Amino acid sequence: MADLPVDSLGGLTPLAYVPTPNMDMCARKGISGVVRTVPDGMAPGSDTANLSVFGYNPALYYTGRAPFEALNMGISLGSDDLAFRMNIINASGGVMNDFTSDHIASEYSAMIVESLRAIESPLEFHAGVSYRNIAVWRNYPYSSLPVCVPPHDIQTKVVAPYLPRGEGSDVLLNVMRRSSAVIADLQTRSPINLAGDPESVWLWGCGKRPALTPFKERFGITGVTISAVDLIHGIGVAAGLTPLKVKGATGYLDTDYGAKVRAALEALNEHDFVYLHVEAPDESGHEGNLEHKTRAIADFDAKVVAPVLDGLGDTPATILILPDHPTPLSVRTHTSDPVPFVIYAHNCELPDLKAAPVDAYSERAAAASGLYVDNGWDLLSLLIRKE
Repeated sequence: MADLPVDSLGGLTPLAYVPTPNMDMCARKGISGVVRTVPDGMAPGSDTANLSVFGYNPALYYTGRAPFEALNMGISLGSDDLAFRMNIINASGGVMNDFTSDHIASEYSAMIVESLRAIESPLEFHAGVSYRNIAVWRNYPYSSLPVCVPPHDIQTKVVAPYLPRGEGSDVLLNVMRRSSAVIADLQTRSPINLAGDPESVWLWGCGKRPALTPFKERFGITGVTISAVDLIHGIGVAAGLTPLKVKGATGYLDTDYGAKVRAALEALNEHDFVYLHVEAPDESGHEGNLEHKTRAIADFDAKVVAPVLDGLGDTPATILILPDHPTPLSVRTHTSDPVPFVIYAHNCELPDLKAAPVDAYSERAAAASGLYVDNGWDLLSLLIRKE
């Protein structure tokens, strides 16, 4: 949700511009501040930022994005195995036109992944959701990892300078280049009527199996994750949380918000903690689409925050609302800037934190509170108070 000021919005950010009465109420009655979720020297990825929000120092626990996604997909990783995120992309003309292939349908993506298995390669391929898939290199033979650039960081750019390099990169490049012919052949042999505009694959986010101290051991609680994104569930699995796969959760504007909220409220009958993740504001930021981002923020406030508060009834709960990182429309990728957060106590007491009162939930209001949390992984422990 976090962004930079937009001229067409009168110099406001989308979060400050869009009416968000429910988050504003939480800010007025709760505690607002800003938190740095990406440590200095680390890339501002959803992986590093969400690790912080889950309460883990990325500098200690981060091994790469793909291993977390692989865990959620039930892919076992040995100590020497290397996992890669494999996007289905459109880079026709040598330019990164679309890192999602127009949010390709999962059925179409699975057909492409199946066809890739005909390529002679040490990589094995696993279909995920939409454009998000996984490749695994068993018993990776090199001492250093290849350097791979996230495709969402190079939108509209010529891809040649950003291709994988370093040890093992020849294998990755072979798969990426041959994937174009595989996809073209698939389209010729089997005319596709499913959504998507695929042209090739892009390998990135590599890493080896992570090891997180479980939530049960750290906090003495159990919990669940609710998301359309394998990364979120994967971090949760590594932390000993239970992934809830909600039907209709797409990771985009058409996601079933109501189903996610119902799953969250039901989970609290058996668990202490719910990590409810919504991807649409991030995807809209990557698109550079102001209309989509403002809609995503309004939907989150009306279709997630409001029904969660209403559905809790008399149940005591401490609620944390925040983005994992900014995805500014003008940049179209992630930045390392601190993000605004709100802690709201529903039928219970707030944590003992010093912050000036605010009237709304926005980047500027949160900064004006005077509360700054430098280490994002410390934020969650302020909510989870052992009795």
